Amino acid sequence: MRTLLAFMILSLSFSISRAQNTSCACCTDSHAEFDFWVGNWEVTLPDGTKAGDNTIEKQHGGCVIKERWVSAAGNFTGTSFNFYNPKTNQWEQLWLDTAGTILKLKGNRQKNQMILRSEPDVQEDGTAIVQQITYTLHEDGSIRQLWEILQDEVAVNVAFDGLYKKKI
Repeated sequence: MRTLLAFMILSLSFSISRAQNTSCACCTDSHAEFDFWVGNWEVTLPDGTKAGDNTIEKQHGGCVIKERWVSAAGNFTGTSFNFYNPKTNQWEQLWLDTAGTILKLKGNRQKNQMILRSEPDVQEDGTAIVQQITYTLHEDGSIRQLWEILQDEVAVNVAFDGLYKKKI
């Protein structure tokens, strides 16, 4: 009887373990929409000077895309966590950096672009601004990251404009 019980427990444990290893909760087309950003990148500014290095990795069974930014001087770092939220059918990003910036964005992929936006933030003068980051995949595999400050849907400032090229 003990042998039979031990065999049943082992069989059940193996079945549960195998089921956990073969399922992939984040292996959907929606979860793969931002995969074009995954890689090790050198980032340059529009004038060609190096802005920094960025490492983008999929983690937690492909459910999270983690960004690790280091500026060219090495004195500014940041991390973002990006994930597809099936409840809202949107991508979400949380950015944190050494300047104390906390930025929460949401959005979707549109053709060759991932467009993420913040909620409106009302300023002291009563105007509302929205931060928008657009990641545009180019045919050569490079990516342009354009971070704009919008007011009434019009870009009033560019916070960052970088060209990503994969490191060899």
